[in-house]
Amino acid sequence: MSVQDRIREQVTSNPVVLYMKGTPQMPMCGFSATATEILRRCGVEDFLAVNVLADEEIRQGIKSFANWPTIPQLYVNGEFVGGCDIMREMYQSGELQQVLGRPAQQA
Repeated sequence: MSVQDRIREQVTSNPVVLYMKGTPQMPMCGFSATATEILRRCGVEDFLAVNVLADEEIRQGIKSFANWPTIPQLYVNGEFVGGCDIMREMYQSGELQQVLGRPAQQA
C-alpha cells in the first residue's frame, strides 16, 4: 500500500484526524500543542492523532496529500480543514465547532 493510500485510509476511516508532531499527551511543537488544545476546547476527545515524527513516509506524504506544506493538518470527515492558523481562526469564529458538529462555547 502506498503512503498516499495509507493516508487516504486514515482520513476516510476516522471522523477526525490530526497529523501532528508528537502526540496529544506530548506535542513536540507549539503548533501541534495549539491544534490539540483547540480540538479539546471544541469537545473533541476521540480523534486519530498521527505522529509524523514517527513515520518519515507519512511526514513527507501528508504534505503532498492536501498540497499543504506544514504540519499540523486537520481532517474532518475525510476533508482537509487546514493547519494551526486556520484552525485558530475557525475556532474563534465558531466555524470549526460547526464543522466538527459541536456547539460553539464561549472562550
